[in-house]
Amino acid sequence: MTNPSGPGDGRLDPSLSAIMSERRRLINLAYRLLGSLADAEDVVQETYARWYAMSRQRQEAVESPGGWLTTVASRICLDLLGSARARRERYVGEWIPEPLPEPAEWIGGRPGGATADPADRVTLDESVSMAFLVVLDSMTPAERVAFVLHDVFRYSFTEVAEIVGRTPAACRQLASSARRRIRDAQAPATTVARRAGIVRDFKQAWEAKDIDALIGLLAPDAVATGDGGGFVGAVPHPVEGAERIARFFMDRASALPSVTVRECTVNGQPGLVARQDGVTVSVMAFDIADDRITHIWAVLNPDKLRPWVTG
Repeated sequence: MTNPSGPGDGRLDPSLSAIMSERRRLINLAYRLLGSLADAEDVVQETYARWYAMSRQRQEAVESPGGWLTTVASRICLDLLGSARARRERYVGEWIPEPLPEPAEWIGGRPGGATADPADRVTLDESVSMAFLVVLDSMTPAERVAFVLHDVFRYSFTEVAEIVGRTPAACRQLASSARRRIRDAQAPATTVARRAGIVRDFKQAWEAKDIDALIGLLAPDAVATGDGGGFVGAVPHPVEGAERIARFFMDRASALPSVTVRECTVNGQPGLVARQDGVTVSVMAFDIADDRITHIWAVLNPDKLRPWVTG
């Protein structure tokens, strides 16, 4: 496999510094494939372990070390995705991808920054939005890998076929099927500024305990999904309907008066973070269509809040 993001012919010096320079791109890839930063880091660590387990002679025989690393990391992710459904069946409550905090430079660089790396260019685009990742999670492992490698990271179907273990034509079909899922779930485009304004209005109405304002900001068929992973106080099932969601948030505001809420960026989109005594206790991502909130994803699982700054 070639390395689309590598300079020249993509060949890297098999030294630690050169090989480790691929880490950011591999984290970008593994996070999109798995929806978990912790799992992505584990995959990258295992990938490097396999590289350094080879003799120097075998390393030097690899035409494109960057491509080799991508192939190995993708195959590890594919194996993990294959067993993920069984793990999710044992998961307590709803499962939501791990949210990324505003310092999204953890894998890429600030939005709008000039970069030659395709992985960096997409770090904060729709391919890491919570809505996008939730749809990715509904795909088969092969669909997800084929789509992310081809449509997000621009690998050819011939290269994708080497990883997925299918023909290029079959990989093309997998990506096409995944693309339809994305298209069917896609809400009409809303500018980031407008999204931020609606999230800000939601925050202010919540803090003011203005239930009518909250209901007005929510689509009638809105859904609020929480991921507590069995955490005490977490709601195990989604809350549906504008009024029910508004009342749920009113109850939470009354039950947790010491919690402070601030606006932030969650997976590249406007969101909210709730803190109690300086510690992050919840991160909320929003999907918005026609100036109404259609979905709220609230992550309360402490394990998934690990990347978030605590005071």
